[in-house]
Amino acid sequence: MENLLSVFSYSFFWRALIVGVLVSLCAALLGVNLVLKRYSMLGDGLSHVAFGAAAVALAVGAAPLKVAVPVVVIAAFLLLRISENGKIKGDAAIAVVSSSALAIGVIVATMTTGMNTDINNYMFGSILAVSKEDVVFTVIIAVAVILMYLLFYNRLFAATFDENFAAATGVKVKLYNCLLAVLTAVTVVIGMRMMGALLISSIITFPALSSMRVCRKYRSVTVVSVIISVFSFLTGLFLSVCYDMPAGASVVVVNLIIFLVLSFSGRIRK
Repeated sequence: MENLLSVFSYSFFWRALIVGVLVSLCAALLGVNLVLKRYSMLGDGLSHVAFGAAAVALAVGAAPLKVAVPVVVIAAFLLLRISENGKIKGDAAIAVVSSSALAIGVIVATMTTGMNTDINNYMFGSILAVSKEDVVFTVIIAVAVILMYLLFYNRLFAATFDENFAAATGVKVKLYNCLLAVLTAVTVVIGMRMMGALLISSIITFPALSSMRVCRKYRSVTVVSVIISVFSFLTGLFLSVCYDMPAGASVVVVNLIIFLVLSFSGRIRK
């Protein structure tokens, strides 16, 4: 308990806390729509693209997050375009783009800076190494994502549940699918520093799946998903501090335990 209380005196812990809560909030809000639309693998694919962009940025001495945002947004548009109009199905398109980007990132990193600490932080996550600049960048992006989600909540809801009906009522479904992809892309980029490219998709899908085990209405699923996401992050962060475990992996394990418990309780209730 003394060790746990002592970390509150360190600035790096507060930076990790701010970034983690904001990323968890954004991921939970978007995760419900992505899971319902069966776009959940989009987050995983974009995280690999983000790692490739970050690796190239580190190799040329640029700011990784600022380079990764436009690259991942373009990749999100590309994946949607391929899925809607191309001959390659959505899951196959994600597999092709994500594996290619990850391979390019690894090659570039190996041939330039090597697989150093910075590269490993973006691949596996290192939230306690978040800088002040990362915090400012994350706060700006996260606030923008939350405001956009709240502003277009009704239209995203309509486009998620019934695209044909939404289009018939005048909702520009393709536009809001693109908006969802863009918001997911920037969330993945700011979350990569916290969870790593290999784990970021878990905080998008787990809270939504867990809340769907016990809730039936869209709004209640969204609210419970946010609560689960933030609680899982805080618990995982404190566990990592107390027991010297990786923060990203701890958050995923807490999410997994909650998912299993809620799945079991949901079956008992039925």
